[in-house]
Amino acid sequence: MPAPFAGLPPGVADVGRVHHVAVVVREMTAAVRFYRDTLGLAPGPVVPIPPDRVNIAFLPVGEVKIELVEPTDETSGVARFLETRGEGFHHVCFEVADIAATLTRLASDGVQLIDASPRPGAEGPVAFLHPKSCHGVLVELIEAPGGPAWAGLYPDGFRAPGELGAAG
Repeated sequence: MPAPFAGLPPGVADVGRVHHVAVVVREMTAAVRFYRDTLGLAPGPVVPIPPDRVNIAFLPVGEVKIELVEPTDETSGVARFLETRGEGFHHVCFEVADIAATLTRLASDGVQLIDASPRPGAEGPVAFLHPKSCHGVLVELIEAPGGPAWAGLYPDGFRAPGELGAAG
């Protein structure tokens, strides 16, 4: 199996393919119904992410996904975003081979980080970059499966939130 970033120019290899684009929604059931029934996309399960105070659902579109994000707490960052900007585009997520190394390089280049180190995400190790450094766009990075951060963040193996038997 070829490396996930084989053949990419060196500067692009650090930040690889688009993993997903996130859309904030007021009401998950209505949003899932629209994407499923009107656009014909097949949504995954709606999964609560308690640390972020949101529910999410991924909808695959080719090799990229749309992530629907619904706040569950009116004081969360996503709820504040929804209140001030309404429903719509929230962030773009890029897959990287080594998230810690990418964060170190970006910080040394003067990029303002929201997360200085990777943290567990719904589909693997993630970190966010501040919109102030990304021309107004919230950028999420996710480490490619099997990258170096996986073993440290998931010593007992990765379990997606909502998996049967997964701990809270």
